[in-house]
Amino acid sequence: MGLRRNLLRLLALLFAFALVAAACGSSDDDDSSSSSSESATATADDHGDDDDHDHEEEEDTGGTLSQDAVEKAVSGEGGDDAAEEEESDCPKDRSTIEGIFAEADCNRDAIIAMITEKMEAGEWGVNSDNHLIGPTGMDIDLNECPADWSDTAGLTDDQMRFGQTTVQSGNLAAYGNLSLGMQIWFDYIDSLDVLSGRDIEFIIKDDGYVAAQTIEYVDELIESSNVHLLQGLGSPNGLAVYDKINDECIPHPFYLSGHPAWGDPELHPWTTSYQMSYSTEAVLWGTWIKVNLADQLPVKVAGLVMDNDFGLAYEMGFEAYVEQNPDVVAEYLPVRHDPAAPTLTNEVTTIAAFAPDVFISMTAGNPCLLAIQEVEASGLYDRLDAAFTPSVCKGIAAYLAPAGMAADGYWIVGGGAKDTTDSGKMDEPFIAFARDLISDAGEDPSISLTGEGVFRGYAFTEAFRIADALPGGMSRTNLMLALRNFKIYHPGLLDGLVTELKGNSDAYFVEGSEYSQFDAENQTWVMVGDVVDANGGTPNCRWDKANGGCR
Repeated sequence: MGLRRNLLRLLALLFAFALVAAACGSSDDDDSSSSSSESATATADDHGDDDDHDHEEEEDTGGTLSQDAVEKAVSGEGGDDAAEEEESDCPKDRSTIEGIFAEADCNRDAIIAMITEKMEAGEWGVNSDNHLIGPTGMDIDLNECPADWSDTAGLTDDQMRFGQTTVQSGNLAAYGNLSLGMQIWFDYIDSLDVLSGRDIEFIIKDDGYVAAQTIEYVDELIESSNVHLLQGLGSPNGLAVYDKINDECIPHPFYLSGHPAWGDPELHPWTTSYQMSYSTEAVLWGTWIKVNLADQLPVKVAGLVMDNDFGLAYEMGFEAYVEQNPDVVAEYLPVRHDPAAPTLTNEVTTIAAFAPDVFISMTAGNPCLLAIQEVEASGLYDRLDAAFTPSVCKGIAAYLAPAGMAADGYWIVGGGAKDTTDSGKMDEPFIAFARDLISDAGEDPSISLTGEGVFRGYAFTEAFRIADALPGGMSRTNLMLALRNFKIYHPGLLDGLVTELKGNSDAYFVEGSEYSQFDAENQTWVMVGDVVDANGGTPNCRWDKANGGCR
C-alpha cells in the first residue's frame, strides 16, 4: 500500500479545490443547512407554540450535516461567522499564550456584557412565569423542575461541586485520562481565584463504561453529593441518564461523546454537546471517498462497528449517506463487535473476505488499536485504497503509536481536536502550556488524552467564568444562559473552526473537521486540505430511542 498511500496524499491535496468546484457549480442558493437553521430559529422564537408542537409527526432530520452544507462550508459559503470574527475588537495574537489569554478575556467580557444587557432589560433570564428565557427560542420551564430544586444547589461559599461519570477501567480505560487533564486544568483555575472564591470540587465516578453503573452513580451524585452540574462519557451511558438529568433540571454540559442526541435543546435543554457529531463525521467519510476515489466509484466499504449506541450512531449516519449516494458506495458491510472483546480477529476476517476498497473503524478505546493491528496482520491493509480510524481515537500515544508502522497512512476526520502528544504541534503556545501544566502536576505529558482533558476543562471554565459574572452570580440558570450564548476561540482546536452554542438554533458546539493522514515515522497527523467548518448547519436531533435515529 506504500505507493498507493503516496498517490492518495497527492490526490488529497486537490480535495478542497474539488469540493469548491462542486459547490460553486450548484445553482441552488438555499441549501438545506441554512433552511434548517432558519426554520429552527423561526419555530423557536415563537415560545407560545412549543407546547402544541407535535413531535411525533416530525420528519426524520437525521441530525446530520448535509453533503451540500459540507461543500458550501469548504467553498466559504457556509455562513458569515468568519467575517464576524474579523470584526471583533478583541486582540488576536495567537502566537503567544499571553495573547491567547488576552483574547479569551476580551471575548468573555463581551459575552458577559451582552447577556447582562439582555437580563437587565428583562429580555433574558428567569421571568415572572418562572421560565428561563434566552436567545432563539430558549425557553426552559422551571415550574417543571422538582419541588426541592434549587438554582444554587451544589454551591457553597468556597466550592462548586461538579460530578462526572466516566470510564477508568476496561477496554476504554484510556479515556480516564480526560478526567485527569480536566482536574489539572481546574486546579490551575482554582489557583487564579477567578470564580468568586470558589474552588471546583471535581467528583469522579468510574462507571467502567457500563450504563447500569452510570445510572447508579448519577443517582448518588444527585442525591448524596448534591452536585451543581453533571457530565459523563459514553453514548450508551449518556442515553441512559440524560432524561433523568434533564427532569432534575441539572446542567449537563459538554458531554464526552459525539452522539447526535446531545443536540436537542428543546426536549433536553440542560444537555449540551461538545465535539463533532458522529453522524456528521460519517458524512465527511463519504465526502472523502467521493472526491479522492472518483476514478473508481462506486466502491465497496466495510465498517467495524462497536455494538452499542455509540457504534449505532456511526453506522446509521454512514448508512444514510450510502442510501443517498449509491453512485459513491456500491456495497456497505457493517460488522459489529462486542465492546469488551479482547480480540477482533473473527470480525476482521469477515471484513477481509468481503474485499472492501475502504475500511472504516467505527469503534472506540482499545479496539481502535486492535483494529489497526489486525487489519495489518490479515493482509487486508495492503489491498485497501483507504482506511479510516474514528475521531475518538485520534490520540497518538494511546492508539496510533502502539500500532507502529501498521498505522501509517490511516485517515481521520479528526473534528479539529489537537493532540498534545503530536510531534507536529509541540511548539504551539497552548500545547506547550498544557504540557507544562501536566508536568507540573507530576503527570506524564506524553500520555494521550490527558492534554485533551485540559482542553475540555478549558471550555468548562470559560462558561463558569461567564456565568459567575452575570447578575446574581453563579447559578444553574446563569450557567445555562452562558452555555446557550457561547462562542469562543478554543486554542485546543484548529483555527478555522467556529465553536458556538446559540439558544435553540445552534445546538452543536463543533460542526466541522479537518482531514488528516497519519505519518507513523514522525508520529504526527498531517492535515490535508483546509478545515471544513459549517457552524450552524447541523439540524437539531430528537433521538428516537425505540427506533434509533433523529426525529
